[in-house]
Amino acid sequence: MHPPPYEDALHPPKYGSYPLQPQQGSHIPPPSYSPSPGVCPSLPGYWEMDDFLRTQWESTSIRHGFIRKVYLILTAQLAVTISVVAVFTFVDPVRLFVIRYPGIYWASFVVYFIVYCILICCKEPRRRFPWNLVLLGVFTLALSYMCGTISSYYDTKAVFLAMGITALVCVAVTVFCFQTKVDFTSCGGFLCIAAVVLMVIGVVTAIVLSFQYVPWLHMLYAAIGAVVYTLFLVYNTQLLIGNRELAISPEEYVYGALSLYIDIVHIFLFILQVSGAATD
Repeated sequence: MHPPPYEDALHPPKYGSYPLQPQQGSHIPPPSYSPSPGVCPSLPGYWEMDDFLRTQWESTSIRHGFIRKVYLILTAQLAVTISVVAVFTFVDPVRLFVIRYPGIYWASFVVYFIVYCILICCKEPRRRFPWNLVLLGVFTLALSYMCGTISSYYDTKAVFLAMGITALVCVAVTVFCFQTKVDFTSCGGFLCIAAVVLMVIGVVTAIVLSFQYVPWLHMLYAAIGAVVYTLFLVYNTQLLIGNRELAISPEEYVYGALSLYIDIVHIFLFILQVSGAATD
C-alpha cells in the first residue's frame, strides 16, 4: 500500500505594495502595507499506523529540503539587494545618478509590479522551472533598485543602522519560529485587522505630512509598520516551517522565498525611516 500524497495547505498570496519614489529635497514617504489573510487547511485522512509513520518521515524529509531551498534562494536575493543598496549609498556618482533620473525608478516599479502579479496570480509560471527562478530574479533586481534608490536619500549612518537592526530582527524571528510551540498561522484574521489599521494610519500620515512635516508622526507610523511587518515575517516563517495549522506546499518554494523577501525588505524600509529621522 502506497503512502498517501503530501497534504498541501497552500496559503493564498498576499498582495503587497511598493515603496514610493521620494522627491529630491523632500521627506521620504513610508511604503504602504498590504494584508496577508489565511485560509483553513484541509483535513487529514485516517491511515494505518505504519503508513502514517512512513508518510510522516517522508513529509519531514521533503519539508526540510523545501526549507533549505527557500532559504538558499532568499540568501541570494538579500545578497543582491544589500549589494545594490551599498553601491547606491556609498558610491556618490551612482547615488547622484539615481536621484537625478527618477524615471528609471518608475520603470523598475513597472517591471516589479508586472512580475509580482505574474508570480502571485499565476501558479503555472510560479512552479515551472527555470522560468520561476528567472521571474524571481527579475523581481529581485527591480525591487533592489527601488530599495537602493530610496536608501540613496538617507545618510550612510542611517542605512547602516537600519541594516543592522533588520538583520537582528530576522535572526530573532527565525530562531523564535523554530523554537516556539505557539502557532501564529491561525492569526491571519488579526494580521488582516492590523494591516487595515496600518493602511488607515498611513493615509492619515500622508495627508498630514503633505501640509506640514511632523517628525514624530512619521517615526510613529514607521515604527508601527516595522512591528506589523515583523509579525507577518513570523507568520510567513511558520507557514514555511510547517507542522502548524497552515503550511505552504513544498512545490511553492518561489512563493515562500518571495513572501519572506518582501517582508524583510519592508522591515528594512520602515526601520530606515525611523533611523533616518533619528539621525537628522
